[in-house]
Amino acid sequence: MRLVILDNYDLASEWAAKYICNRIIQFRPGQDRYFTLGLPTGSTPLGCYKKLIEYHKSGNLSFKYVKTFNMDEYVGLPRNHPESYHSYMWNNFFKHIDIDPHNAHILDGNATDLQAECDAFEKKIKEAGGIDLFVGGIGPDGHIAFNEPGSSLVSRTRLKTLAMDTILANAKYFDGDLSKVPTMALTVGVGTVMDAREVMILITGAHKAFALYKAIEEGVNHMWTVSAFQQHPRTIFGCDKDATLELRVKTVKYFKGLMHVHNKLVDPLHSMKEGK
Repeated sequence: MRLVILDNYDLASEWAAKYICNRIIQFRPGQDRYFTLGLPTGSTPLGCYKKLIEYHKSGNLSFKYVKTFNMDEYVGLPRNHPESYHSYMWNNFFKHIDIDPHNAHILDGNATDLQAECDAFEKKIKEAGGIDLFVGGIGPDGHIAFNEPGSSLVSRTRLKTLAMDTILANAKYFDGDLSKVPTMALTVGVGTVMDAREVMILITGAHKAFALYKAIEEGVNHMWTVSAFQQHPRTIFGCDKDATLELRVKTVKYFKGLMHVHNKLVDPLHSMKEGK
């Protein structure tokens, strides 16, 4: 497990974007060899997406041979609703890059048979060869995707009822009106994400500090589903300084002492121009 600590949100976002960029380029994707990327929504990854768009527009990164699988989607919210995760992904990321829309997979929260939709999503991931890098974020209660406290740590893609803490946290996107916030969602399972060859979890802000503490300093606990990734062979927790406020001083000191190693993963920043 790596804990990468940057001074602020912007630097943490840039480090994450550089890491994704380098992983895609080093993979050397092509027509018969797609890089498969798992993606989150929410406020945390926005800075990372902006940097990836910047790398694409400068000609350094292409998503032509990348397949994406999003973590979750609300149930019952129209696809074109401004707060649906379909809208979020297209407005904040996909429409700014060169990904083939057929390669961008997002769960359909309006499917007639929701369980069949979940099963089909798992099948698509398997047919794509699995996820090479799953990027995720967490809620203040330590949930990853919509795997709320108490979720099975071997769960697969399924229908979930959202916890009140999650509904309260998401109310800001619905004019603060709790009655407008969806109460159910389709989500990848903890086990689905654990199957990825590599996982990077972005955690920023003081309001996520206790969740980060639970994620890395205490044991694996289904009440803090992000803690499961202690047991993944290749997990990176990317955070800013504010998110470390609940960690022990020696924990922060230890991982900060490894930054010279971690920074070699993103420096130099590779470019697709290099192979041309």
